[in-house]
Amino acid sequence: QVQLVESGGGLVQPGGSLRLSCAASTSIFSGYSMGWYRQAPGKQRELVAAISTGGTTTYVDSVKGRFTISRDNAKNTVYLEMNSLKPEDTAVYYCNKARPIRALDYWGQGTQVTVSS
Repeated sequence: QVQLVESGGGLVQPGGSLRLSCAASTSIFSGYSMGWYRQAPGKQRELVAAISTGGTTTYVDSVKGRFTISRDNAKNTVYLEMNSLKPEDTAVYYCNKARPIRALDYWGQGTQVTVSS
């Protein structure tokens, strides 16, 4: 069964922190680099962080130094620790395999992150 379940979003003030979690089915998680994507209103979905099976991480410039991606291979779970949040981080956040978006045909429901005072 293909499954992606994101959680942990919410409303936070600028400068605050959130920790997102994503539970994935083995068919999606095991043996693949995983990523966190986000889609803000009126904008295209973008990959913001990725982690290889061995733990190598990459980030888009706008979140470097503020976001940390990690994975627990025993739990098929990927995390995104977000600190120093800004209003421009407001978006729905999704996890999935780290690959071109056009190659991904299944998505979870996502989790809403709203940064506002």
